[in-house]
Amino acid sequence: MTIDLADILAARATIAGVAARTPLVPSLHVGAISGNEFLLKLETTQPIGAFKLRGALNAVAAVPADAPGVTCCSTGNHGRGVAYAARAKGLRAVICMSSLVPQAKVEGIHALGAEVRIAGRSQDDAHAESRRLAREEGLAEISPFDDPLVIAGQGTIGLEMLEDRPDLAAILVPLSGGGLAAGVALAAKAVKPSIKVIGVTMDRGAAMYASVRAGRPVEVEEVASLADSLGGGIGLENRLTFAMCRDLLDDYVLVTEDEIYGAMQTLYFEDRMVAEGASVVGIAAMQAGKLPAFKGPVATILTGRNVDMTSFTDVVAGRDVRLGDVEVKGRSYGA
Repeated sequence: MTIDLADILAARATIAGVAARTPLVPSLHVGAISGNEFLLKLETTQPIGAFKLRGALNAVAAVPADAPGVTCCSTGNHGRGVAYAARAKGLRAVICMSSLVPQAKVEGIHALGAEVRIAGRSQDDAHAESRRLAREEGLAEISPFDDPLVIAGQGTIGLEMLEDRPDLAAILVPLSGGGLAAGVALAAKAVKPSIKVIGVTMDRGAAMYASVRAGRPVEVEEVASLADSLGGGIGLENRLTFAMCRDLLDDYVLVTEDEIYGAMQTLYFEDRMVAEGASVVGIAAMQAGKLPAFKGPVATILTGRNVDMTSFTDVVAGRDVRLGDVEVKGRSYGA
């Protein structure tokens, strides 16, 4: 099974008019740190507040109208995208999630008319429930990342970024199961082969990073994180995203919870934006000095705004945040 630029162009036609063509705007503060123009792709402005709408719309469009419904596993935003797309098509949607998913994301999916099943304490547990529903109830299962239609939908982001800024030297992509990273890298390198695409993720429970290092998909322990959207495994039977990320990404960068905390503060105080911890890992990597020098503008993708506001308020107020057995020490911005 392969995906190429033609699939991404077809996805753009499919999702047009529902998914937004999102802005690419400069962050003057982070640009000053990096020494290059630094740009933010605002997927936070999608109707569901996250990039996942693109892949979900493209995949749900292919489900027959007489199907009994759709199901998926999700850490939040994919489920919201599938729920939104299914409602528009008049399909039942059952979203399977683990108990680690913030309640705000569960409520957001309920608000779109979907059913939510809480299964276990990991994305793998939620995936098992989604597979069961597909097998026993005939629901069409839509992977959050390892699906050609989902990858193609996410790849439309890469097209837009290079159409708006053909001079981009690098794209920093938040990395989880690899649907976003694979799609963006495929699109960007098809348009501009010289561009660097770097996957950025948290340093605890980074499944794709661990898998690429091992040379095969591996399981990791899923832990609570400020970047909760980046949690979960990639599937031991991964068909697409493991090989695509291995072959297309130029490098990988890991950031700590402290660095994510600081980047959330930076985005809020300097750019006046609210976003999830997963959205700011590119900013975190830049602030921490973990990236090489680039000869030209650099961009990252703000993947979603569906953050738990209690946790977010604690971060911007400089309070301590408890993440399972880890406590991130608070600090006032600029201190």
